[in-house]
Amino acid sequence: MKTLGFAWGIGGILLLLLFAVVRLGPMALELATVELQQLHWFSLAVSILYMAYAEGYKGFHLGFAPRVVARASYLSANPRPLHILLAPAFCMGYIYATPKRKLLSFGLTGMIICFVLLVRLLPQPWRGIVDAGVVTGLVLGMASIVYFLLQRLCFPEEAVNAVATDVPEQSR
Repeated sequence: MKTLGFAWGIGGILLLLLFAVVRLGPMALELATVELQQLHWFSLAVSILYMAYAEGYKGFHLGFAPRVVARASYLSANPRPLHILLAPAFCMGYIYATPKRKLLSFGLTGMIICFVLLVRLLPQPWRGIVDAGVVTGLVLGMASIVYFLLQRLCFPEEAVNAVATDVPEQSR
């Protein structure tokens, strides 16, 4: 059960992110069929660079990815059937987390949903430009999760202790 929770937690999140990349990728690739003006090329470069930094590095690499692996490690060390069943949600901080972590997790999800709904209203090439940046950030996020997973597997003591899991027991 320990290995199952760990693998399902991280694997489920990677699958969720991969699903988003597969859904958004075609909109970004559709830019190849559109004649882009200088403003579009500039916007595309800014979108990709900004999302690589803000989403990929700041959001995923410095925050989300190490916490996902730390919470999966915690789940592996403290397995409960319901937490294992809901391991991806556990690793994202939706369940069995401090009130602050839950608020941040649900709040960020709400903001992402609003952002997605707004971007859907954009015409091409603008939607493709934004989606290209988002896909870049998501791919970097997936790479960050794999990086921290490998770090956890190679150096378990260092990787786990370096990141707060934000489980209720640690907040007391």
